[in-house]
Amino acid sequence: MRKIVFDIETRNEPLYGFDPATLDLSMVCIYDSETDSYSSFLEEELSRLWPIIERADMLIGYNSDHFDIPILNRYYPGNLSHIKSLDLLKEVKNALGRRLRLDSLAEATLGKKKLGSGLQAVRWWKEGEIEKIRAYCLEDVKITKELYDYALAHKSLKYKDLGEVRDIKLDVSLWEKPEPSSMTHSLPF
Repeated sequence: MRKIVFDIETRNEPLYGFDPATLDLSMVCIYDSETDSYSSFLEEELSRLWPIIERADMLIGYNSDHFDIPILNRYYPGNLSHIKSLDLLKEVKNALGRRLRLDSLAEATLGKKKLGSGLQAVRWWKEGEIEKIRAYCLEDVKITKELYDYALAHKSLKYKDLGEVRDIKLDVSLWEKPEPSSMTHSLPF
């Protein structure tokens, strides 16, 4: 199963609530399980990303169903929601009953913290600090991949609640079950 773990950063922040139509992409970073490698793509490089994504059996992200995929779909000539998607935030919310920040899970489960925030990435874009965005986005992909791998192995993730580390039990039984794709490959290979 070819899995693509991914994260995006934007050039701007939403003005009134969340509307993907108001956000512009600055960078996409991925981990490709087939090549066991990490890559990054600026907007002008997306034509190199689409063939990788179109060959994926599953997209894995954090808040990806609500944030990343809708924004990427603005740039993609097809519909990325036809690829199987696993949104770790959605899995955590379904199991725990509330949303948690990626940083909270990373700290409690992996003992590491994120390098920044989405708002910092917007500031870095405005300041021309592309390499800071790349490092931050790639680190978020690494954290998401490590959380996914941990959850598969332990059927849980950890978070802090009033200073105490607690487990979130997860049903991972269907995570890697193949699904038929209704993906239309719109790009020549």
